[in-house]
Amino acid sequence: MSIHKIDIGGLVTPNNIFLAPLAGYTNAVFRDMCRRLGAGLTFTEMVSAKGLCYGSAGTRELLLNLPEYDGIKACQLFGSEEEYLRRAAQSEELAPFELIDINMGCPVPKIFKNGEGSALLADIPLAARLVRAVKESGKRVSVKFRTGITGDKLVTADFARAMEDAGADMITVHGRTRDKIYSGEVNYSEIARAKNAVKIPVIANGGVFTPADAQKLMDETGADGVMLARGAMYNPFLFAEITGRTDFDRRECIERQLDLTYRYYGDRFATVYMRKMIGFYVKGCAGAAQLRVRLLSSDTRGEIESLLSLIQL
Repeated sequence: MSIHKIDIGGLVTPNNIFLAPLAGYTNAVFRDMCRRLGAGLTFTEMVSAKGLCYGSAGTRELLLNLPEYDGIKACQLFGSEEEYLRRAAQSEELAPFELIDINMGCPVPKIFKNGEGSALLADIPLAARLVRAVKESGKRVSVKFRTGITGDKLVTADFARAMEDAGADMITVHGRTRDKIYSGEVNYSEIARAKNAVKIPVIANGGVFTPADAQKLMDETGADGVMLARGAMYNPFLFAEITGRTDFDRRECIERQLDLTYRYYGDRFATVYMRKMIGFYVKGCAGAAQLRVRLLSSDTRGEIESLLSLIQL
């Protein structure tokens, strides 16, 4: 696996193994954990540009960064109106962020029907205008998109060129069409077409659950880096496996995540979130199946900590 730095319009990442924006999962504590485990770049959960402009409290919460986070700060916005994307990018709330990613790949029906996310694949001129609007902020801009809406109309190379021409400093290609959601084979050849169509960095996304998956994605596409999504959600230690990091203790990492999630997000959210996350992390451990059942009925931090102490990590 070729581990190397990526230059994103002058922002240089320590490596080319990135964490994808994951709605409901990539909060500030999880991003910090992945960074410590070797992620070269992490992104916030996707943030509504319009919600940010209207002062949504929930939207602002998505923009939290831990004081000790020492990586490039990157935010993902979604929307389909130039004015809101422009205002959001120039807002005080996004001042701490050095990189703004525009979501043009989300397949969720609510987002798609609103003309946002992957719906933008059908309107390349509008997608390009959104990039230009965000670029007015003076920040670096990246775009995450899919290969098309359906398999009979793939737009990967054309879309990639349009994003570069509009000023994007990096693109990430999820190698599936919108109709596949998160299932089906990753189309390596389409990601390769994007790579061959532009000069800016191209990050490949889709189907990475092991170091071998990451290697294959790089080999088959020629991409500059890979982005981990569900693979990292289920196993953030995958970053260490891919990058060769060994200077960490699994239990200490999980206990730190537990402590900080309760500290920054409160008991109710932290209990629901951490019992689910720990359930992912212990897969394959002795007694994991029974532990997950007990975790899902846990109502307090103490119960979660007691159950965690029973597992051999």
